[in-house]
Amino acid sequence: MADLLNIGLSGLAANKTSLTVTGHNISNVNTPGFSRQDTVQATRVPQFSGSGYIGSGTTLVDIRRSYSEFLSTQLRSSTALNSDVKSYKSQIEQLDSLLAGNTTGITPSLQQFFSSLQTAAEDPANIPARQLVLSEAEGLARRFNTIYDRLASQNEFINKQMQVTTEQINRLAGSIGQLNDAIAVAAANGAAPNDLLDAREEAVRQLSTYIGVTVVPQDDNTYNLFIGSGQPLVVGNTVSKLEAVIGRGDPTRFEIDFVSGSSRQAVTTQLSGGELGGLIRYREEVLDATLNSVGRLAIAMNSEINAQLGQGLDLKGNVGVALFNNLNDAQLADLRARPYADNISSVDASVSIRDSQLLTASDYRLEYDGVSAPAGYTARRLSDNAVMTVSADGAGGLRLSDGNGVDQGITVNLTGTPNAGDRFLLQPTRRGAADIRSVLDQPDQLAFAAPLRSQANLQNAGNGVIGQPNVTLVIDPASLPQQNFVSDPLRLQNLQALGSIELRFNQATNQLEFVTPLPAGVSITSVPQTSPPPPAAPAPAPTPITGLNVTPGQSNNLSYAIVVTSGGVTQSYTVEQTFSGRPVEGDRFSVGQNLSGVSDNRNALRLVDLQNAQVVGVSSGPNGLVAGVSFTDGYGDLVERVGTLTAQARIDDTATSAILKQATDNRDSLSAVNLDEEAANLIKFQQYYQASAQIIQVARSLFDTLIGTFR
Repeated sequence: MADLLNIGLSGLAANKTSLTVTGHNISNVNTPGFSRQDTVQATRVPQFSGSGYIGSGTTLVDIRRSYSEFLSTQLRSSTALNSDVKSYKSQIEQLDSLLAGNTTGITPSLQQFFSSLQTAAEDPANIPARQLVLSEAEGLARRFNTIYDRLASQNEFINKQMQVTTEQINRLAGSIGQLNDAIAVAAANGAAPNDLLDAREEAVRQLSTYIGVTVVPQDDNTYNLFIGSGQPLVVGNTVSKLEAVIGRGDPTRFEIDFVSGSSRQAVTTQLSGGELGGLIRYREEVLDATLNSVGRLAIAMNSEINAQLGQGLDLKGNVGVALFNNLNDAQLADLRARPYADNISSVDASVSIRDSQLLTASDYRLEYDGVSAPAGYTARRLSDNAVMTVSADGAGGLRLSDGNGVDQGITVNLTGTPNAGDRFLLQPTRRGAADIRSVLDQPDQLAFAAPLRSQANLQNAGNGVIGQPNVTLVIDPASLPQQNFVSDPLRLQNLQALGSIELRFNQATNQLEFVTPLPAGVSITSVPQTSPPPPAAPAPAPTPITGLNVTPGQSNNLSYAIVVTSGGVTQSYTVEQTFSGRPVEGDRFSVGQNLSGVSDNRNALRLVDLQNAQVVGVSSGPNGLVAGVSFTDGYGDLVERVGTLTAQARIDDTATSAILKQATDNRDSLSAVNLDEEAANLIKFQQYYQASAQIIQVARSLFDTLIGTFR
């Protein structure tokens, strides 16, 4: 009877524990990360009797956790990937809406500006039409400013979010370290602390929503967690941390440091996955490139419009002044270069724009090692990590060119000699959209007239017709390709010094000969070459010419350069014009300053033509420079790129959400609590309990019967 009683008691104890475990499962059905538990029973050691081994009941050997490391790893990686994509998508959708919007994008303002120029060109003396140009220019500049402000706000949001995310990562890492310690102590008795394991697993899953982690289980049931390229975030109960700090090169962009004890390591570029990885990926792949692209477009607009206005005359006969602000103002140039925070020296740098057409939408890193030529500098273009050639410009500045010898369009100036290892971040276009301003407020100062005018002598006997010249102005032809301008008074002085140049038709040679002597300081040459093929080489010097070949009775295209030196400044007028009709011997024609240009719209039409001119992002090719894109196409390419990335992000979001759901379902199919199953277990274990109690009742009855026989 004692054996039978023990068997019944063992069944009661085992089924009572099973009922407790089942109740625990039911009560935690909604607990995040909880894994269903069940009991594992085994028979007690049987007792030997003369007739064989007789069972002695049951015992509980384990309370098992329904868990799969493979399924949990899948869930963690899917969570990190989906959080990365969602974080990226939420940011790029805002950018796509900003750039492509009819009321927020650049395209409508561009079209309105050039439409106002077209209207003004039709009646160049109309002051209200000129005033409309100024108004639209101001609106265009403000639209660029607004775009930059919105992008800068998004960058600030990313900085703040990086701070918040790193705080959450550190909190969860600390919790995981504490759970590791508790699990190691609890598991020392040989039994797994299931609830602690579940709590740690849920903490790791939550951590995966913020950053991608690699989990390495240890023999003592603890987890080691690694991030990035193998940085140990959690090792046992030792926890490192992440910090969002001000960027060493760009203080407007936060970076992530891995801090372990007293050591610190920059790991921004090595992190991936989770919300933090998505923010970093969006900033590096989209936001920075967009800021640079919009900035390059603003700089190109500024440079090309101002340059073309500088090649014309206003209503008062003065040379054109700038519509937009000076690109190379000292303050703006200083903002384009930043010394790294860990530089040894206090040397500062600045970047001036030399040729806006050659600008790329990239940042650069300039480093001083004291060894490399020239003067110990090396440089790298950060968008594609291409090594740049650094050369001295002869005036104390540095120029950068790519592997094909194509200049990058900038000049770098330093305030002294750095120490070896000093670095400088160059951002030629980053602030272009923020810095553009409309500065012209007098409509009569818009230079819509061309500087030169041609006419035939009224006494000519033939019917030769000379067309009005199209003129391109360049200061100092010896340094081509270069398109910058000195002060207005000196340009006007050069133009006045030109006076009038006479051409006379020589019937014997079929030439329009330049009548000598030419005005003082004036010479006539062939057209200078402005785009030498790579590798970059000095442009061949133009050659003096005495006349232009023409074919009477046909339309002829004339090209030549008038070089004027006055007041210490050399000015080149590259002239293209037509000549037709049949001149006779001695017919004269003249080219000179346009003194009556009130109704002249030739320079205005050149301004209108800039709308479709391919002047943005000129690149290199096997045979020389390759034309870039127009303002509208350049912005359209940016909108299209962002739109494509946005569409891809939405597809990725759908795909990763499906993968995450599948991973969650797979995990839940094994580990989640099923209330129907637990209800059935309750009934089953209740019946088992009642049956074990009945065994005890039988043992008691037998014992009572036995005792009664001896009364």
